[in-house]
Amino acid sequence: MNRRQVVAWTLYDFANSSFAAVIAATIYATYYAQVVVGNVHGEGDLWWGRLISTSMAIVALASPVLGAVADRAGIRKRLFFAATYLSVGATALMATVEQGMVLWGFVLGVLGMVGFEGAIVFYNAYLPDIASREWHGRVSAYGFAVGYAGSIAALLIALPFVRVGAIGWCFLSTAAFFGLFAIPSFMVLPRDRSGHVGGIEAVRESVRGTARTFRDVLARRELRRFLGAYLLYEDGVNTVVFFSSIFAARTLGFGMAQLIGLYILVQVMALVGAFLWGKPTDHLGPKVVVLCMLVLWIGVVIAAYLVETQRQFYLLSAVAGSGLGTIQAASRTFMATLIPKGREGEFFGCYAICGKTASILGPLVFGAVSYTMAGNQRAAILVVGLFFVMGLILLSRVRAGGPTRAASVASVAYGRNDAMTQ
Repeated sequence: MNRRQVVAWTLYDFANSSFAAVIAATIYATYYAQVVVGNVHGEGDLWWGRLISTSMAIVALASPVLGAVADRAGIRKRLFFAATYLSVGATALMATVEQGMVLWGFVLGVLGMVGFEGAIVFYNAYLPDIASREWHGRVSAYGFAVGYAGSIAALLIALPFVRVGAIGWCFLSTAAFFGLFAIPSFMVLPRDRSGHVGGIEAVRESVRGTARTFRDVLARRELRRFLGAYLLYEDGVNTVVFFSSIFAARTLGFGMAQLIGLYILVQVMALVGAFLWGKPTDHLGPKVVVLCMLVLWIGVVIAAYLVETQRQFYLLSAVAGSGLGTIQAASRTFMATLIPKGREGEFFGCYAICGKTASILGPLVFGAVSYTMAGNQRAAILVVGLFFVMGLILLSRVRAGGPTRAASVASVAYGRNDAMTQ
């Protein structure tokens, strides 16, 4: 493990989690749905669902091609940089969005989400480069844990602006936070491998190669099964994250400052959960950990349907937070163990397309159910629970995801034995 590169890699999680916390999960999500659009009869839910689904559809279509271009042309870091600062710029411009500016707020939201999610494709692909297999689980978990610390820091910076009603400054401070703390990753992470073709030819090859990559994924039974399960349960996770603050604000009457406190609680629990489950992910295997988290999430959704008071929702959010970072970190580790060496960008592009496709249907379902039922968010969240149930059933059939540490030790032992016979 290259400690310096791991620190820089995890620091990017610290940076981009400011966008996830302030924009995608709390302040901008609630501000857009409740104020910019209005959410008396579920209209805000419907538009926010459209914004998220549109963003994820764009990322889902572009990710495999961009991942392949990054590998072939040797421009991973440049694409990583461009996507990051597209999101930073859009976030800063959100300060100009006011009540009734539905389309302008929609466009900036889409640009910010596309940049944020697109950058993660390249960010994830660095994991096999900076840590050996037996460290994947822990390094992945450390990234998420540090990311949750970044979320907390960004929300604490935004809180004074919320209290005085200066919502625009929340978005400006988040853009500055994201842009500043992302810098070390571009300076320290490994240089791009030399590309064997030019940019234009790389695009052509990547289009052809994307079809080949999908054929390769479909030909690998366990990878195919894992991605199918991941597509479903990640849809549920993302939908809950994108709508939790809106649910708390509309259904339970949380104010904006309360939402920040609530989300900080979630981040603290997610940080603790990610750290505590990092080592077990290596020793027990990512499959066992993900299955445990899916059972937890099914319970969370059922409890959300029944919750009546803000105090109950605080408790429920703490439980949900403890499984948030864990399921994401373990899923990333699961994927890393299934990727052939040298094709990280392509295969993590496919991972991204599943994750982002997973974020298309869930938000649409939540928004449509809420709007159709005149703003009944309880029914909407219960329907989302079906994604966790189906993901659990499919993942239980995957014959992979065993202990990564045991696999690494076995590989080393095999190498020693093989050397002795030569």
